[in-house]
Amino acid sequence: MNPAMAAGQDIIGVFLVISILLQARGSGLSATFGGDSSVYRSRRGIERRLWQFTILLAILFCAFSVVSYTVFPQP
Repeated sequence: MNPAMAAGQDIIGVFLVISILLQARGSGLSATFGGDSSVYRSRRGIERRLWQFTILLAILFCAFSVVSYTVFPQP
């Protein structure tokens, strides 16, 4: 495996874990800082961007995995 691909996949993996942990199920990012709301609402502002960023990181992680498997096969 190419060391640059491995390092890129590691970095993306760390950021993916962090972005997932920032999204608490059933509560928004505002609940992390003390605000609490039991009413369902759509994601807005930073919560929406964090959700989109998490999806982008997941896609990048999968792409890195596929590329490292197909372009740099193990002997």
